[in-house]
Amino acid sequence: MSKGVATVAQVDRFDEIIDVRSPSEFAEDAIPGAINCPVLDDDERARVGTLYKQVSPFDARRVGGALVARNIAKHLEARFLDRPRSWRPLIYCWRGGQRSGSMVTWMRMIGWDACQLDGGYKAWRRHAVQQIDTLAQRISWRVVCGATGSGKTRLLEALATEGAQILDLEGLACHKGSVLGALPGRPQPSQKRFESGIWSQLVALDPDRPVFVEAESKKIGRVHVPDALIEAMRGSDCIAIDATRAARLEFLLRDYAYLGDDPDDLAFRLSCLKSLQSNETLARWHELAMRRDLSILFAELIDLHYDPLYHRSQNRNYRRFTDAHRYPCDDLRPAGLSLLAGRILAETGVAASAPST
Repeated sequence: MSKGVATVAQVDRFDEIIDVRSPSEFAEDAIPGAINCPVLDDDERARVGTLYKQVSPFDARRVGGALVARNIAKHLEARFLDRPRSWRPLIYCWRGGQRSGSMVTWMRMIGWDACQLDGGYKAWRRHAVQQIDTLAQRISWRVVCGATGSGKTRLLEALATEGAQILDLEGLACHKGSVLGALPGRPQPSQKRFESGIWSQLVALDPDRPVFVEAESKKIGRVHVPDALIEAMRGSDCIAIDATRAARLEFLLRDYAYLGDDPDDLAFRLSCLKSLQSNETLARWHELAMRRDLSILFAELIDLHYDPLYHRSQNRNYRRFTDAHRYPCDDLRPAGLSLLAGRILAETGVAASAPST
């Protein structure tokens, strides 16, 4: 590590990671765990950029320098005055240029061993994408399959509680994957932030132990699973949850109960199926949604939409699905899923670490 400069491979060696880009840049994506201390906010960055293009680089630097100095002073006073002499922060901006360089200069003048990330966020992003591709192929995946309502995500949680390794893609995507999968009050991340979340979880996994993951489509809501990862999953061993229809319906009514809170939104989501269902069927589902009759609605969705779609996609996309170890299940409540998780670990011979608490 050169004095004052660090590489992307050294990111985890610092006490704190500080992103000095604008709030909108940070909102799109950031190194996991970083805090945002912009040296130029969005309006200031636009102002300086306009001066650079329309007047001159000197005028842009003259105005920008004053703004940057003022903002750095604010951050130092508001956020970092309590840091000890031994504190080592990593600072980055878009390309490892003047924004992060300015913050590093001031921090090093104070006496902290602050470092600038060489290449900035762009270098880290390139590194993270490459690591996702590499780790996706290195890990031994166990793909949990099952028709909609089989409690696959909750089963992953139960497996994790038992000490198994998991990758929860739907949790990272803030979406349950189906046409009704959007979560209330939880917008989906950008594609870049979704991939950063995947990177963060992959690098924490032990590649010598299998990892359970839910069978997904290429697209989860509006984000896409990276190509290398989805291809690795599709070629991996499968575990099929054969839950009864009654258990699935009970699970859906419990896990998607919030859909009854906004009938208009539910009706809108169902309208997205217009290319797959007849106008008559959609009209009936619209009426059921407006009446908040989720029991009948979900039962019809199972029979007319989810199950036909599942049988087509699993056999086509997951190459080892026909050889999957199958687990009949008639109880998808928490206790039932806990028992199922224990059975899966015992019968597949997957060694678990100490259970999480």
